[in-house]
Amino acid sequence: MKDKRILYVSSEVVPYLAENEVSLMSYDVPKMINDQGGQIRIFMPRYGNINERRHQLHEVIRLSGMNLVVNDLDMPLIIKVASIPKERIQVYFIDNDEYFKRKATFTDEEGVMYADNDERAIFFAKGVVETVKKLNWVPDIIHVHGWMAAMLPIYMKHYYKNEALFSDTKIVTSVYSQSFEGTLDVEMINKIKLDGVPLDAIADLETPDYESIIKATIKHSDAVIIASDSLSPSLTKYIESSGKPFLPFVPKDEFAEAYTNFYKDVVLSI
Repeated sequence: MKDKRILYVSSEVVPYLAENEVSLMSYDVPKMINDQGGQIRIFMPRYGNINERRHQLHEVIRLSGMNLVVNDLDMPLIIKVASIPKERIQVYFIDNDEYFKRKATFTDEEGVMYADNDERAIFFAKGVVETVKKLNWVPDIIHVHGWMAAMLPIYMKHYYKNEALFSDTKIVTSVYSQSFEGTLDVEMINKIKLDGVPLDAIADLETPDYESIIKATIKHSDAVIIASDSLSPSLTKYIESSGKPFLPFVPKDEFAEAYTNFYKDVVLSI
C-alpha cells in the first residue's frame, strides 16, 4: 500500500475516546497502512468529552471558517488537529459549538440519544469532504467506520458526485454490531432530501434506526467489510445479497493481511 492515499472517517478513534470495537479498529487499520508507507488522514467529530489540553488539539485557522448548511441552517465549521503520540499520525476533528460542545458522544447522562444526532452526522459528513477539498488531498480510498460517519457515502454519491477531486475515489464501509436503541429524528430523510439527494436512494431512512442507516450506507459504498463477528443475521444477509464485494469477518490478530489484500486486490480494482 506504499504511497496509496486512504482517508479514514470514523465515529470514534482511540486514544481520544474509550476503547471499543469501532474506536480500536479506527486506530489499528490506519496505523497498519501508515506502517506500510501509505499516506493516511483520519477524521472524527470533536466531541465535548475529548480533553483538548491533554491531547493537544489546536484549531487550524486556514481550514476553519466556512459555514455548512444543515436542515436549511448555516452552521460554522471549525477544524482542529492533533497527532497521535509516537505514531506520526495526524487526526482532524470536525467541530461546531452547536453540535459537539456537549460533554458526551451520542447520549446525555440519562443515556438518551441526542435529538439532533441525525444533523450531527450530516454536518460531520459535509465537514469531512469540505476539509479534504481545502487540503486538495485526493484519496484513493475512503474507509468509513461507525454510524456517526455513515452519511458520508450517501453524500459522496449524490451531493458531491460532480467533484472531480473524488472521481476515482472508492468508498469502503466497515459494518459493526455496535448500534443504538430506537431511531434518529424521523425527519432525517427530509433533511437529506433538502441537499438534493433523491428519496428513492435513501428510502431505507424512512425509519432511521441503526440497521436502516447502515443499509443506506452499504447501498452507497463500493465495498464492505464485516467488522464484527456478532453482526446481526439480517445485516449479514443484506451485505451478502447486496452485490457489493465484501470481506467476511477476520479476527483482529489476522486482519492486517486480509485488509491489505482487500484494499489492493478488490477495492482498488473496482
